[in-house]
Amino acid sequence: MNTHDQNEFSASVMLQSLPSPVVVISADDRIVAANAAAEEFFSVSQSMLKRMGLDDIVPFASPLYTATTRLRATGTTLSEYGVKLGTPRTGGGRTVDIQAGVIPEDPGSIILVILQRSVALAFDRQLNNLQAARSVSGMASMLAHEIKNPLSGIRGAAQLLETNAPVEDRELTQLICSETDRIRELVDQMEVFSDERAPAMEPLNVHTVLEHVRKLAASGFASHIAFVESYDPSLPHISGNRDQLIQVFLNLVKNASEAIDKTGAAGKITLSTSYKPGIRMQISGSERSVSLPLEIAVHDNGAGISDDVAQHLFDPFVTSKDSGRGLGLALVAKLVRDHGGIVDASTQDEGTIFRVLLPVSMGEIE
Repeated sequence: MNTHDQNEFSASVMLQSLPSPVVVISADDRIVAANAAAEEFFSVSQSMLKRMGLDDIVPFASPLYTATTRLRATGTTLSEYGVKLGTPRTGGGRTVDIQAGVIPEDPGSIILVILQRSVALAFDRQLNNLQAARSVSGMASMLAHEIKNPLSGIRGAAQLLETNAPVEDRELTQLICSETDRIRELVDQMEVFSDERAPAMEPLNVHTVLEHVRKLAASGFASHIAFVESYDPSLPHISGNRDQLIQVFLNLVKNASEAIDKTGAAGKITLSTSYKPGIRMQISGSERSVSLPLEIAVHDNGAGISDDVAQHLFDPFVTSKDSGRGLGLALVAKLVRDHGGIVDASTQDEGTIFRVLLPVSMGEIE
């Protein structure tokens, strides 16, 4: 093998080994090279990608077209943030960050590195969720003491009044009782946030947790929805609390079911697991980072999440439901955080996907 062939071989190996999706665009905006990560990102084989053009992966009128023209003219590098990728041909509609540069040996060609934003945003949201959970925790402790005791007195007084009240007034005393019960239930839900004790952990097969959740949902609120399971059977055990993880994924599946019900269409929820090494999160207040290679996803074909709600989806009291209290997903974020993981959501062309990233169980080989 001569020096030129060796250089081409080394470049090809390096391209394929990069964890981020990479595509090379020729001077006439055709894809001439792509790595394995790009193949997975677009769910299209590399041979198929090489028969596509830039317009097949970037929506019409995307600012990326102007950016690549400028890049070819200047010969510098560029970074574009919040770029929409995906067309009806490749699917997607995902928002990513793009880094690009010209290839010196062929100035008309451009190499594009696609940086998926969901993981980076999830790390930022993890910190925001932590602050929000702490705020709710303090509020819950205060509310439990300052509100629940007076509520008992109010309800007791209403019951006493009901015994001597005329029939036409008993509806009002019953209303007082039902409303105090509703407030007490809300405070009980918020009290969960004030529990900062570490959950009792044990090695768990997450698939048994998901199967239990699927059976509960399929026999109850999601009996009219089709479930699809796409599991990686080689997934190592997680370290978790079974009851809390059931609550996490049951909440996510219930959320998915309600999103589907809004559309009135035939519903489908996909439960999937995968192993994705290389994802690490810095531990707050420490120089140590933790690996989060286990991804559990809940994907529905509902209406998706509106942009105004998406940025605060896991904050307490944020909800798009008419009768919702906005505590379900906040609780999910807290429980996942207690397990050392992160949770994030993104809207796809077809519905919403919630991803939970968790560490492997202590003693498992990563």
